[in-house]
Amino acid sequence: MLKEVPNKIMLITYADSMGNNIQDLNKILKTYIKDAVGGIHLLPFFPSSGDRGFAPMDYTKVDKTFGAWEDVEHLSREYYLMYDYMINHISAKSEYYQDFLRNKETSDYKDLFIRYKDFWENGEPSKEEADIIYKRKPRTPYVEAHFADGTKEKVWCTFDEEQIDINCKSEAGKKFIRENLTFLAEHYAALIRLDAFAYASKRAGTSCFFIEPEVWELLEEAVNILLPQGVTILPEIHEHYTMQLKIAEKGFYVYDFALPMLLLHALYYGKSNYLKNWLNICPRKQFTTLDTHDGIGIVDVKDLLPDEEIVKTKDDIFKFGANVKKIYNTAAYNNLDIYQVNCTYYSALGDDDRAYLIARAVQFFAPGIPQVYYVGMLAGRNDLKLLEETKVGRNINRHYYTEEEIKQEVERPVVKELLALMKFRNSHPAFDGEFILEESDENSLVIRRQKENEYAVLHADFNTKEWDITYSQGGNIKHFPK
Repeated sequence: MLKEVPNKIMLITYADSMGNNIQDLNKILKTYIKDAVGGIHLLPFFPSSGDRGFAPMDYTKVDKTFGAWEDVEHLSREYYLMYDYMINHISAKSEYYQDFLRNKETSDYKDLFIRYKDFWENGEPSKEEADIIYKRKPRTPYVEAHFADGTKEKVWCTFDEEQIDINCKSEAGKKFIRENLTFLAEHYAALIRLDAFAYASKRAGTSCFFIEPEVWELLEEAVNILLPQGVTILPEIHEHYTMQLKIAEKGFYVYDFALPMLLLHALYYGKSNYLKNWLNICPRKQFTTLDTHDGIGIVDVKDLLPDEEIVKTKDDIFKFGANVKKIYNTAAYNNLDIYQVNCTYYSALGDDDRAYLIARAVQFFAPGIPQVYYVGMLAGRNDLKLLEETKVGRNINRHYYTEEEIKQEVERPVVKELLALMKFRNSHPAFDGEFILEESDENSLVIRRQKENEYAVLHADFNTKEWDITYSQGGNIKHFPK
């Protein structure tokens, strides 16, 4: 079991996205991917009632359709593993919430949830209080709890109605967090990602998002639980880049969710100035992404791109992208998330191999540890069939690959070159050294990674989509691609 966090690319995948279960995933990785991947973010594999696993019912179990803890343990022998802990919510179908609905005031879990009657001074937010709440859906964040005794009341619900918010401040909430984090830490995790972290700290009269000092108290609570177990924390937050900087200043890993839009902007318009600025100031202890199980984040580049450039880039995803339409981000496709565009990264670049490989090369040379989503690893196109079958917008980027498909996909030139680039990123010693942004014109980017006498230099031209890597090997100078 790997508890340390080595500087090797982390694959993001569901348990049933590459094959049918965790056993299949392990076999496929060994057969087709090999040392292109060093770690795995295994997206929620617990019994769940919705949101592709993000409405967990019980953290102590592996969903039987995916396998068992033994299968997870087998993965941990080869890869460092990251799990999700949905610190903000639990499933409406969980025994905790169902017990609350059955027994109300006599339930052991009555204080585990945020009851409007207790949270708000008058049992309801005023219009002004409701308006300033940071929302992911265009509605006041609650559902009505219908109790067995025939009564009903409002409880906090930030996301889908299957995801009921946890009262992290209550003793019941603290006990719940402690027990579940401890269990996960003892079951092969090297990292635990605190999903929806910024929503978990709430105070009446505020945005109820990244509320200080509560947000730091909650993070410290998680640290105190996980540090003795040797498990690293990764708080997940999509918002203004300064929030990531604040978390990084306290020594935590953070996500670079700004890079995807900044790279799209550079590749769409041939200009590297905004990207360079971010690479100069971004945290060094971070995980970089281009794609995840959700959409391409828009809010993350506020003030890193001018507002008009954000609007232009977002709109041009539908112009330059392949098979992506604005309607996929609407209620017609059960998607009202106002901060993301649903599209694979490869299709956002118009299914253009050269543009895609330049984007990945920049990601791998950027500060931090790269994460590569399974669809992105296979240069996946938008899955319009799954999208139309399910009418769920995010499924455009959640294709289910069979082993036979993967066998074919890894023979595509773009995938072969990407896997070779991933292996290079995992093996060359320069990436454990300095990040140096060298001088270049407004259309280009030159990044040097150096450790002692070993180096790798990326030259990228966003106008021509030409790129190459010069690197040292055993005292010789080599080039990638050959």
